[in-house]
Amino acid sequence: MAEASGQFGVNGPENKRDWPALSDAEARRVLSHFPLPSSARQVVWHGRRPFSSTGVVSLENGSRVFVKRHDHCLRDAAALAEEHRFITHLAEQGVPVGQTWRTKTGQAALDLDGSAYEVFSIMSGHDLYETVQSWEPFHNVKHAFSGGLHLGRLHDAARSFHAPARPSRRPLLSTFEVITSPDLMARLERWIPQQAGLARALTYHPWREDIPAALLPFHERLKPHLGTIQPRWGHGDWHPSNLFWSGTGADAQVCGILDFGMSDRTCAAYDLAVAIERTAIAWLEPRNDCPVTHDRLEAFLSGYLSQYALSVEERRLVPLFLPLVHVEYALSEVAYYETLVHDKAGVKAAYTNYLLGHAYWFASPAGQQLLQWLTQALQALPCP
Repeated sequence: MAEASGQFGVNGPENKRDWPALSDAEARRVLSHFPLPSSARQVVWHGRRPFSSTGVVSLENGSRVFVKRHDHCLRDAAALAEEHRFITHLAEQGVPVGQTWRTKTGQAALDLDGSAYEVFSIMSGHDLYETVQSWEPFHNVKHAFSGGLHLGRLHDAARSFHAPARPSRRPLLSTFEVITSPDLMARLERWIPQQAGLARALTYHPWREDIPAALLPFHERLKPHLGTIQPRWGHGDWHPSNLFWSGTGADAQVCGILDFGMSDRTCAAYDLAVAIERTAIAWLEPRNDCPVTHDRLEAFLSGYLSQYALSVEERRLVPLFLPLVHVEYALSEVAYYETLVHDKAGVKAAYTNYLLGHAYWFASPAGQQLLQWLTQALQALPCP
């Protein structure tokens, strides 16, 4: 069995793991439920991303598969089936997503002993950003252009996918149920009790005062445009470490798309804004000035618009969404860190630095400059 290292935490690499690493015996037991060409042998690699446990498992015939375990408090097989239906549709449209394995009984995932397991074929290419903290910018403009191009292809393929939105009780999704309500605070009052553990977690924070101060000015700007939203499924967590690459150099191109765990029915403008939030702003810079990688952002937008023709209304929505796209996910993280893994540093990162801190940064001169630049760039850049 490969040695299991720690995980990427809110402040960088950590030695601890919130969820136990996959064991060899566990992998063999799980994979016996899938119609693989050979029986499982051992775990040869462990992932370090949080919220689940992942590993590459070797088979007796020398091939390998990717296994992912979720605790039932986050995902069960029914929840994973929602994601797999979207993945299957994208694959049918020629989008380079991972090949999912179904169980011997035809299920998208396996529920076993309080966990849900999903299995993927090994994707060709290179995990070029494996050692990079999530939400770091692209390394260079060529990577950024390719990342934007493939998100545009995904959004174009998603036009013909018509599944409903996922149940609002699902944690850790990239959703916009709250921010697209005409009354943000009233919707939050109804939404928060539906999220497991969130109401209790928020008793430690003056959220009824904090959220209006940080978010309502941005919501007031978005509100007049809510009627122009065209609902569509999106990836929900687009950043370079959720992509596989054709090589390891500066010219590498995206050749695979991973991790649809946060996907949901939102809209193209929202999902593009999520990608910008997670790839263009260096939130983790130690000086905390959050520099913007304008050259890579412009390349990303150029790649995206080469594949997906954003309408005038969608171009207007992207910068309006950008200061708000994190709201529901950040609140879900507050509940996760407070009630599930009991990580006080995670709670602070989710509530103070993420939910409120990102909004206040967008209200700062640097954030306002980015929003103005983005508005002008989207108006100027051509579509195919």
